Amino acid sequence: MTLIVGLGNPTQTYANTRHNIGFMVIDALVGDHAVTSVSKPQFKGELFKSSQTLFLKPHTYMNLSGESVRAVCDYFKPDLVVVIHDDLDLDLGVVRFKTGGGHGGHNGLKSIDQHIGSAYFRMRLGIGKPAQKSAVVSYVLQGFKAEELPCLKQVISHGASAMVALQKSSPEEVTAAFTCKKGVCAP
Repeated sequence: MTLIVGLGNPTQTYANTRHNIGFMVIDALVGDHAVTSVSKPQFKGELFKSSQTLFLKPHTYMNLSGESVRAVCDYFKPDLVVVIHDDLDLDLGVVRFKTGGGHGGHNGLKSIDQHIGSAYFRMRLGIGKPAQKSAVVSYVLQGFKAEELPCLKQVISHGASAMVALQKSSPEEVTAAFTCKKGVCAP
């Protein structure tokens, strides 16, 4: 069984923010699959199941995402955990993958690392970075600009396609086939 986790913050306030790009990919996946909702309070999030794949949107807010991931892992014992998250160090449209590594200051990853370790597979979705380093918090919690929306749509579709491919192949094959160093929106 594979657990695919999209990181974000719950409530409509954060729905279309940069920090919620992981939730956006999960929404696309759930919308394209025949899924059933798996509701247990200890999961602290929205969990959907399709055959041998679980899709999770933690509702603990970003900084406590590991609590939700740990609860689902303890219950289902997945063979593979995939975390889809925003990455400030990559431009919008850039998609990269890796297994393990540090959290790079990302509080959602930091929480997951504390609860299940860092040896999970990651899809890193670039969101760009603010002009001033001191503006990071406000930047990740703001919506995408109107001119970024066509690229965002392509990134979400690309990310969802990568996760569909992962259900039939290995993380290494997905990394080779779906990594976009120049961005999915590059000419």
